[in-house]
Amino acid sequence: MAQTTVTGQTVLGQKATGQTLAEVMAEVMAELAALEDPKFRAINANHGDDHGVNLTQLRALAKRLKTQQELARDLWGTGDTAARLLAILICRPKLFDSDELDAMLREARTPKVQDWLVNYVVKKNPHVEELRAVWFADTDPVVASAGWALTTERVAKSPEGLDRAGLLDLIEAEMKDAPERLQWAMNHCLAQIGIEHPEFRERALAIGERLEVLKDYPTPPGCTSPFAPIWITEMVSRQRA
Repeated sequence: MAQTTVTGQTVLGQKATGQTLAEVMAEVMAELAALEDPKFRAINANHGDDHGVNLTQLRALAKRLKTQQELARDLWGTGDTAARLLAILICRPKLFDSDELDAMLREARTPKVQDWLVNYVVKKNPHVEELRAVWFADTDPVVASAGWALTTERVAKSPEGLDRAGLLDLIEAEMKDAPERLQWAMNHCLAQIGIEHPEFRERALAIGERLEVLKDYPTPPGCTSPFAPIWITEMVSRQRA
């Protein structure tokens, strides 16, 4: 990778410069520290995240670094949230085995890292269906929420063999009292079933109306409410239009 100077610091890649991985790692961590902004840390803290790096700047850094799997592994190993987000952006998703991804999810800690790991890495990994099944049944609600997120992906893109009626049974029985992250994931699945599968739409709407999960969630103007009946109705209306 060519040498690039950013905000007074130099980010280098091993191939072009002969630097060791440790030297590149040190410079990347130094730049991440320089990007730290208390304003962004305060905003992120409201969402359960513990970093202060502007994500636009983080993506720009990832673009300069390009794909570097070993650097990504070392960044992840720091435990630092910004470093882990950067690791997700520069890794090769297909090179992780299922045990490694399982461990990464369980140690991810923060919502943004968990979400990016599932959406940017696990969904592109050949072990995705194996992990979906394992995580879906996990007793840890955060891990289970990842299983539900992957199930929602299947509801939308490859529902063949998926027991959608059984999913609705579980949602009806458990979503109301589920922990927050798991509840959001189940609610997304409920809405997706109602949006994508007309034969289950009436029941999905009825479950949403009865449970009233996220019914009063504050929704900014121009955005669609996460309350499943409103969400389903709005998206189906757009499809018909």
